[in-house]
Amino acid sequence: MSREVVINPALFRRVRMPLEQAETLPASCYYAEEFYKAEIDNIFMKVWNFIGHVDYVPNPGDYYTLEFVGVPIILIRDQQGQVRAFANTCRHRGCQIVEGSGNCKAFVCPYHGWTYALNGDLLSAPEMHLTKDFRQSFYGLKPIRLEIWEGFIFVNFDPTAGSLSEYLGDLPETLASYRFGDMRMTRRVEYMLSCNWKIYVENAMEAYHVPMVHMRTLHKQKRETPPPVPSKGNWVGLHVRHQGSRALLTGDTGFPPIKTLSGLAAQGSYYTLIYPSTMFGCTVDCMWWLELHPQGPEKTRLIVGSCFPSETVARADFNEVVQRYDKRWNISIPEDNAISELQQKGIRSPLAESGRLSHMEPLVHSIANWVLDKVLDGR
Repeated sequence: MSREVVINPALFRRVRMPLEQAETLPASCYYAEEFYKAEIDNIFMKVWNFIGHVDYVPNPGDYYTLEFVGVPIILIRDQQGQVRAFANTCRHRGCQIVEGSGNCKAFVCPYHGWTYALNGDLLSAPEMHLTKDFRQSFYGLKPIRLEIWEGFIFVNFDPTAGSLSEYLGDLPETLASYRFGDMRMTRRVEYMLSCNWKIYVENAMEAYHVPMVHMRTLHKQKRETPPPVPSKGNWVGLHVRHQGSRALLTGDTGFPPIKTLSGLAAQGSYYTLIYPSTMFGCTVDCMWWLELHPQGPEKTRLIVGSCFPSETVARADFNEVVQRYDKRWNISIPEDNAISELQQKGIRSPLAESGRLSHMEPLVHSIANWVLDKVLDGR
């Protein structure tokens, strides 16, 4: 299938209609290489992408590596305590410099021994003093734009893009009373999924699936179908009013509420999507996130992290009580994983066609149109 056919604006006419008349994205948008490549070029290489929490690298010298949409990245906390991101590519002949995570005083390329400081400067390049006009100061690691919001790390590959603050809009204000900056990451789990990244995002941002997919778990929690919350910036969300914590299964007890909560935050939970692929669940006693790294049109790495207030983490009973929260995520996340992979199998069929959206899927409609705005405008 040609790029012209896959990304022909005429194919998306019904996706662009109001929710009550709209259809889903065509099936090919979830598996076609051409559409995926357009998403990488026009979305992920141009926007602010969430890649984790500062607790990934808590101490000077700590580093963490990842590959995000084909870009190998080193995340490092330097000796001055600043968190930085660099391309994980030697400036000599391009070898990947380091794998995994750990702590170091410098990075040494395993191929020819070029050595880099934690701030990216090239410290030594064996024998290169014999190369005519070689200037060592020109060949430091290539930096990647990085900004931090309340402990959450974002990178941007586009040097012309606006700031993270501009990108997030009023989301920091909406979620301010959770005091994320005073939270500690307490859990991080990875999954490799056989599904398109949009399938998982759409599932996370609608409650229509809960009675079936989470029949014996989350469906036991009484819930309403709220309208999307007003938002400015590159995010959308829902707020659900309820009593107690939504990070626990029905019948389990947990930690006391966050003392600083105010407004709607004190009356239930926020479920927000930071475009394109990061979901925050914020409830009365903690928060958790779903961090998606597209690995191809039909592969996605999912990272599930959670944070609790520092005061909660310091409790003598924290390690005992937190297991009840882990139990909830250990059950509900695999349920979502399984249904997302099942949807990918079905949508891959040559007979799959666009479907109609229900009134309970307004954010599925919003997500599709945000993606189309970016992909079509970049043609």
